[in-house]
Amino acid sequence: MMEIRGRICTVHSRPECIAASLSPDNLQNMHTRAGKGCVITDVEGTSLRSLIASVDDYLMNLAIAEELCSLAGERNRREDAPRG
Repeated sequence: MMEIRGRICTVHSRPECIAASLSPDNLQNMHTRAGKGCVITDVEGTSLRSLIASVDDYLMNLAIAEELCSLAGERNRREDAPRG
């Protein structure tokens, strides 16, 4: 049986937020963590077709997590801005 492993590294301004958003949706064959300025996800499996489907789902979730974390960051900046 063939073992397939891969790593996805994507650069983000809020990697902790994005990794935390993605982790609950990870399948058993995926592990996501925040790195320095990036999100790192390791994937593995024995079926290329299944792995491609998992990565496709992950990338869709990544796009949503990035948008949500970006909006949360903008909101926090507005709330922290001095009022006068």
